[in-house]
Amino acid sequence: MGTAEILFFILAGLTLLSGILTVTSKRPVHSILFLIITFFSISAHYVLLNAQFLAVVNIIVYAGAIMVLFLFVVMLMNLNKEDRSFSKPFIILSGSIASALFFVLTVGIFWQSDVKEGNQILLAEGEIGLTESLGSVLYSDYVIPFELASILFMGAMIGAVLLSKKTEDLHVKD
Repeated sequence: MGTAEILFFILAGLTLLSGILTVTSKRPVHSILFLIITFFSISAHYVLLNAQFLAVVNIIVYAGAIMVLFLFVVMLMNLNKEDRSFSKPFIILSGSIASALFFVLTVGIFWQSDVKEGNQILLAEGEIGLTESLGSVLYSDYVIPFELASILFMGAMIGAVLLSKKTEDLHVKD
């Protein structure tokens, strides 16, 4: 077993453990911190697959911006108090059924795939995850979906600004 495989199994264990702790933690702040650990370990997986650009973008966007946003939302809404609404039997049953269906679907996908044990993954070789090759593919083969995604994000930003803007009370006082 090589160094890359040992690192993969260590990172996979860390990712699974922190993901489980994210879901099972009783305090929202602890869940957010475990989610940040999950994002960092996924970024390390990207580095193992020679996708350095995706690793950096994952750290900047998810571990940086979104997690800070989540943390501010939790702090501003004071969600640290215990909420008993998740202990209802219907919610637990529906979550368990959805998780079981997702697990069965995942196992079915792996069962039907043609990935064999002897297949080698390209590790630390080639031009797969580098910025230059990613940029040339984005701006040649996928330019229309790329631009449509940018229009979608621009609309979401404008919508968020309009929703957060305070409106004056339009009621006329008698």
